[in-house]
Amino acid sequence: MSNEFAEFTEAVGRTSGSATVTETNSLDRVAVLGGAADARLIAAMCLAENATVSLFSAYGAELQQLRNGSGIALRGEGPVGSYQIDRTGVPSVQTTAELDNAVANADVIFLTGPVHKQRTYAMVLADHLSDGQVLVLAPGRSLGALEAAWLLRIGGCKADVTIVETQGLPFFVSENGSQLTLSSMAAVPAATLPSGRTQVLTQLQRYLPNIVPVESVLQSGFSDGSAVVEVPALLINGPAVGDGSVHIPMGGQPLPENATFATLIGDAQRSVIEQLAEERLAVARHFGVRNLPDCEDWITTYAGTSRGEGSRVIPDRESCAGILRDGVIGSLVPLMSAAELTGTATPMTQSMVTLVSSVLGVDVAAAGRSLNTIGVSAADIDSARKAMDKIAAGER
Repeated sequence: MSNEFAEFTEAVGRTSGSATVTETNSLDRVAVLGGAADARLIAAMCLAENATVSLFSAYGAELQQLRNGSGIALRGEGPVGSYQIDRTGVPSVQTTAELDNAVANADVIFLTGPVHKQRTYAMVLADHLSDGQVLVLAPGRSLGALEAAWLLRIGGCKADVTIVETQGLPFFVSENGSQLTLSSMAAVPAATLPSGRTQVLTQLQRYLPNIVPVESVLQSGFSDGSAVVEVPALLINGPAVGDGSVHIPMGGQPLPENATFATLIGDAQRSVIEQLAEERLAVARHFGVRNLPDCEDWITTYAGTSRGEGSRVIPDRESCAGILRDGVIGSLVPLMSAAELTGTATPMTQSMVTLVSSVLGVDVAAAGRSLNTIGVSAADIDSARKAMDKIAAGER
């Protein structure tokens, strides 16, 4: 690796000050931004750990549905139970449509939902954050923490906050009304920006027990194998290719419990996954990032088991579109951007981006995260290093 890349890699992991947050706290006060299934899961898990939890949503209908329901019901694996909404005298998730009130006293703030919502939250939060707060991107995908730091910075944020990029939640979630059915997800990497604030990750394991601390957001970003697995599994599943399911004789009916995400992956899908994984690993090596998960680890993490505990339900059509969109914006385009800087070819990644755009009928790549969109020039490695240094070092 050239000296320029060595400096670039070092910059991403560098912190401008103390390796601990400005004020050490126990992360007992939690704000969750978003009202979808992942947000409700996080809110319930934090409440189960005796945290004070506030859930913000900008959508009136979403809030009303939460308030009119009987709470958040978790079934399956994990902290099974019913968690109250807006009740007095008992532990309860408190909902609000006022962002400033939701985050004002929070120790930790979870940004949930698709990439475009996380971007919006980061911009709006710039005026409302305080020293010592922790901002968790769940999941952060590739370049997530760096993008959030850049958006906070251009939004005028002066607070010394810790951004955490984690690559998954503790559970896969299937939704049926107010009921969420959980299935355990494998361990996922997590890192802080600025780097070195490992105490924060240790404290977060109270709510996110499957996170594994890694050195920097550069390593956690390259460890994001979500789109490597999800995009081929969802796209390449037509009658010409088929899935990985066991053949059902004529007249037979597949059992619902065997219709899992892992069964979408047959030999053809696995071949594409392996090529996508190799391209990601090759780009990572140029940045000095090694010891990443291998292809089988990524499949296990993001596809889950074939059946039973740890299995992932096949998403419906609408959810598939969202998964594909986020896969391109938050995982594949960032990799292509990093590859361009290193001069590494990524033809399979590019082909997946093209296929997703064709299926969705829109140029999804145009909205993708790239070094250019977070204030880093990809045309000049020295300029890129200096710009990345300012973002990754958390300059205030």
